[in-house]
Amino acid sequence: MTIMNSFFGAWTLSSWFVLFISVVFLLDSSEGRQRWKSSDIHTTLEHHRTVRDVSLVDIYNDDHKFPRFAEEIQNVTVSIGRDALLACVVDNLQNYKVAWVRVDTQTILSIHTNVITQNPRISLSYNDHRSWYLHIKETQESDRGWYMCQVNTDPMRYKQGYVQVVVPPSIIDKDTSTDMVVREATNVTLTCKAKGYPVPYVMWRRADGKSIGYDGKQVNVIDGEFLHIVKISRLHMGKYLCIASNGVPPSVSKSVTLNVHFPPMLSIPNQLEAAYIGQEVTLECHIEAFPTAINYWTTENGDMIVSVNERANYGVSGDKYMTVITDNEYTKHMVLKIRNVTSKDFGSYKCVAQNSLGATDGVIKLDEIPAPSTTSTTPFPYYVTMLMKKNGRNGNKKLRQRPNDYEVEEWKNSDYKNEYEPPSMPPGDLPLDALNLGAASEPPLLLHLLLPSVLPLLLTAIRR
Repeated sequence: MTIMNSFFGAWTLSSWFVLFISVVFLLDSSEGRQRWKSSDIHTTLEHHRTVRDVSLVDIYNDDHKFPRFAEEIQNVTVSIGRDALLACVVDNLQNYKVAWVRVDTQTILSIHTNVITQNPRISLSYNDHRSWYLHIKETQESDRGWYMCQVNTDPMRYKQGYVQVVVPPSIIDKDTSTDMVVREATNVTLTCKAKGYPVPYVMWRRADGKSIGYDGKQVNVIDGEFLHIVKISRLHMGKYLCIASNGVPPSVSKSVTLNVHFPPMLSIPNQLEAAYIGQEVTLECHIEAFPTAINYWTTENGDMIVSVNERANYGVSGDKYMTVITDNEYTKHMVLKIRNVTSKDFGSYKCVAQNSLGATDGVIKLDEIPAPSTTSTTPFPYYVTMLMKKNGRNGNKKLRQRPNDYEVEEWKNSDYKNEYEPPSMPPGDLPLDALNLGAASEPPLLLHLLLPSVLPLLLTAIRR
């Protein structure tokens, strides 16, 4: 007891040697750490766990006989696996001794220049009998806690410093969701578990940066370990990132792919197309399906259309058709090009899609339209008199303006022929203005129309 208590009084060289030997023999080998067995030491350490640091500057301001701590022991924060260093600076140490103690385990780590602990990661260094450094190599989470630097004065003087060992986040794979395949309209929960110190913050977001439909709102980030999706749709399909961070770099993430299965659905922009003979026409069809659907075109007779670029030995193929399919996630854009349309190409075409969950199709009808006419600008050497158009059902005639292509129809009004028949002209004796189509305008035509009714009146007046 006398030897153990001497640590808290003025030590002599001989008492220090006896104390060192005593401590070595009191090592607790079963726990791999050293404890002082003296009841006085135990009581003293318990006292230090509850009492705050004592300011030796205030207590011994005028007493220069005792050691003084030159500065506070700075707390240390270190990432796991890195080295930690605690510094204790004591002025006027004289013949007193310095010791390092682990407070929470009451383990003596070093006494003066000797390392007591059997922990190989603990070492000691000192400088000019003033600065005393405790080294902790390759820190572990078990190293987190309070450390005391004490001087064996009476009463004992000490300072404390805290070693904070932080651990970067990591994903716990066995507790985290993996890639999932679900049916549309079901409920889905994605889980992400992470560990680290401090406790990591976990969030979910889409890998493509798109918003997530969640609780009736569109959000970019969902906080927490769980992502609940009610009545999932194909719009939720894609990769999701679980991201864990706690302020200790680096942050970590894990990707979870969510596949949504649903039967094929298709839409057709134009269900009716038209083309003239010799034209090239394009038919379009949009399909949504997952798993990926088998897509193809068929003719009105049910023959499968195979493009020449597909190099298949079945169906209708050749240079006549060309098919193009563009993929984008679960959507496909199908295009069928028909070159040099002939009369045999008019009819119905079917766009077909099928996967393991179902099948669907859509019909596009191709109709014929007249080819565009080419208008001639060369004048025709005949005289345009008038143009009559029959009414197909009752035989009535309607007068109309001269068309742009100067169409000429035969005059078939028998009543007009009986009343008046213009004198015949020998071939080649056309009026001068008949050679100029521009002259055959409204005035000559009006005169020609009024002549049958005016001429009888003129003849009657002459006879009188």
